Amino acid sequence: MNQNTVYDAIVVGTGISGGWAAKELCENGLKTLVLERGPMVKHIEDYKTMNDDPWDMPFKGTLSKSDEEKYHKQRRVSWAPTDDVKHFFVNDLEHPYEETKRFDWIRGYHVGGRSLTWGRQSYRWSDIDFEANLKEDIGVDWPVRYKDIAPWYDKVESYIGVSGQNLGLKQLPDGQFQPPMDLNCVEKDLQEAMTKKFDDGRLLTIGRVAHITENTTEFKGRGPCQYRNRCWRGCPFGGYFSSNSSTLPAAERTGNMTLRANSIVHEILYDESTKKAAGVKIVDAETGDTIKFKSKLVFLCASAMASVGILLQSKSATFPNGIGNNYDELGRNIMDHHYNLGATAKVDGHLDKYYKGRRPNGFYIPRFVNIDEKTKRNDFLRGFGYQGAASRNDWSQMVAEMGYGKAYKEAILKPGTWEIGMTGFGEMLPHHDNRVTLSMDKKDKWGLPQLDFDVELKANELKMREAIFEESVNILKSAGFKNVNTWERPYGPGLGIHEMGGARMGWNPRTSVVNKHNQVHDVPNVYVTDGAFMTSASCVNPSLTYMAFTARAANHAAEQFKLGKFA
Repeated sequence: MNQNTVYDAIVVGTGISGGWAAKELCENGLKTLVLERGPMVKHIEDYKTMNDDPWDMPFKGTLSKSDEEKYHKQRRVSWAPTDDVKHFFVNDLEHPYEETKRFDWIRGYHVGGRSLTWGRQSYRWSDIDFEANLKEDIGVDWPVRYKDIAPWYDKVESYIGVSGQNLGLKQLPDGQFQPPMDLNCVEKDLQEAMTKKFDDGRLLTIGRVAHITENTTEFKGRGPCQYRNRCWRGCPFGGYFSSNSSTLPAAERTGNMTLRANSIVHEILYDESTKKAAGVKIVDAETGDTIKFKSKLVFLCASAMASVGILLQSKSATFPNGIGNNYDELGRNIMDHHYNLGATAKVDGHLDKYYKGRRPNGFYIPRFVNIDEKTKRNDFLRGFGYQGAASRNDWSQMVAEMGYGKAYKEAILKPGTWEIGMTGFGEMLPHHDNRVTLSMDKKDKWGLPQLDFDVELKANELKMREAIFEESVNILKSAGFKNVNTWERPYGPGLGIHEMGGARMGWNPRTSVVNKHNQVHDVPNVYVTDGAFMTSASCVNPSLTYMAFTARAANHAAEQFKLGKFA
């Protein structure tokens, strides 16, 4: 590649946000260099375990002892990585970080990033979320409101394909949906019971999930979900949205995209004479060579914590503490969602019923506390929701020592009883002293400083976790389910895999890093559109919001570019 080429734009990262930035910039005619720090992953061709069954893998997919050590931090999330998806998670020995306080940083470094392994739950924010900081005097005010983002939610949902049900809730705005997936019989029982037993508006619906559910020609190269529930291995049908199946191919079709993998961005280059970013410096992951690429625009979409790290590493005479960091706001206000707690129950009946396929989705119970005076709690601010599912046990519940003979043989051929479970996702407040910094002495194998996390749950979060337990029991008991038990696993911020903050959006450059268009206040040709810009966290999965803001920011950048503002 010619290092003297001046690109119109450089996009750092190829995940949820980077794919959308590439698509929108390229479709607006900008010659765009897209950089990914990990290796290439080609849609379908590189989904090497997409059709494997457990018996096709050593140890039925369980990691070997040596791999357990390689992924010792990634394994803090209970469902991954397993042998069938370990290649989509980082090797912790090669990609270390420091923890002043426990932080569970779950990552995937490859083209497509975590868009290949995300949970696909897709929910809009409401003005309850955008206005909360101002009303409660927490952190700083969002410089946008729902009406500013609603058209971009429309655009994103229509393009990626989100299935779900419109509900008319003020705390969870409706969207542009594909037909919803079906609830099973036990989930419908709980849905009916909640409607009858509670008078505070709480309800249950099918999850809103980025899966195509009907045959249509509008999704180029993608087909409907096949209900295999092997999504995290890469979907050869393109049934769920990923950068690899959707936005990156769209960018490529324009002829305006150059994609370079194995490119670890070290810093954004700052031109002291023009007061603008001039491009980026990378380290080639394979050769170790240092290379500079020039551009008129930079879109930082490396994932929240990685983007904050790049900004902190981007030092100059004007910004000795990192680009846009003259007021010590960069790296602060780190957030995530509550995770790894909830409740389960046994279910009597419905033994004559089963379900078809492996639905890659569950039910959702939207936030029902602190919405208005009727639902106000005095023990904590903000709210939480639940994600869950009901299913029948299978033969694996049988233990050989507990049975023998004809009855045992017949039992292992029949499905077991029903169970239901739910997990709480609660909002974490933007505490100013929850922060990430660059390690003073620890570096990675490419010579770049490791990140050091000093993030913890505080009093509001701990009170909310108590309420999550309490209400999960109330909800399951409302349907008459038996043996209701709460559960909790070891947890550190980050484990919800919704890490946010560090370069928050706001009105004032003294108290925030980016403006309402996602531009770094003091360097307007640098846009930050992954989770780093988040000013508060809401309690819903954030990826849809990242995509909407990215599409909005990329179109703003293209307009400004065409007006010559970045010349």
